Amino acid sequence: MPAYHSKFNDEESPMIGNIAFLPLRTTVKGPAPRTAFADSEEDIIDETLNYFKANVFFKNYEIKGTSDRLMIYLTLYATDCIVKLQKSPSKNQAIKDMYSLAISRFSLPGEAGFPLNSVYARPQGGEVEKMRSYLTQCRQELGQRMVEKVFGDSDKPSKWWTCFSRRKFMDKTLTPLGQHI
Repeated sequence: MPAYHSKFNDEESPMIGNIAFLPLRTTVKGPAPRTAFADSEEDIIDETLNYFKANVFFKNYEIKGTSDRLMIYLTLYATDCIVKLQKSPSKNQAIKDMYSLAISRFSLPGEAGFPLNSVYARPQGGEVEKMRSYLTQCRQELGQRMVEKVFGDSDKPSKWWTCFSRRKFMDKTLTPLGQHI
């Protein structure tokens, strides 16, 4: 069974480095392009969460476009979120944990701590801050949606999500060795 790829690969979209700069359905402030989404329309974050449980089992992932690179990054980040959410004692604490994880310092492509420098282009010049802002916005939105998926109406995390905390998509993690989430 092949891995799931982004449906946004077929669309023309601007890029930062070689990552797609896609619109998001979000309330989080940031540089993401503003687009009116219909209630039924998915954005890249919905797509990442919907395919997460299937894609996380893959050790190899064929990149078919710039949107796949963003999906890979978000899948790796979702794995870090699950590890953090597993330790959260309540939904309110989980919301705070996701916010602090999203805004914490992270490596960009081309920097020493980034796990997949071989498939990502280093942002040039003014793109560095734009990429950091965009990825921070994506991280915040993914964290918010992840809390809703993992906790739902409960105050305890779902075992059907936390069971993926030991999985590593492509045998990689965004968290540098020795650093705990």
